Amino acid sequence: MTKQKVATKRAGLVTKIVIFILLGYTTIALLNLHRQVAAAEETVTTLTQQVQAQKQRNLELAEAIENSDKLEYRKDIARERLGLLESGEKVFYITD
Repeated sequence: MTKQKVATKRAGLVTKIVIFILLGYTTIALLNLHRQVAAAEETVTTLTQQVQAQKQRNLELAEAIENSDKLEYRKDIARERLGLLESGEKVFYITD
């Protein structure tokens, strides 16, 4: 074989090795990117759920503010949160 053919074969082999290395790097980079996208999607889902929960809580608070001047609302709060009773009311505890 001539020197030119040997050099051409070496260049072809080097080119194949470089392409193989680049292909491997690209595959690893794509897999890493796929993991990052999956993590980001999970984060979006979690944050969306938190936003919905906060919106619900905001609605409840807005309703509480709106009804805060009503006597019945105040009585319900006193019963539920403080365990208070009106005069003449009795509490019955049912046990199994």
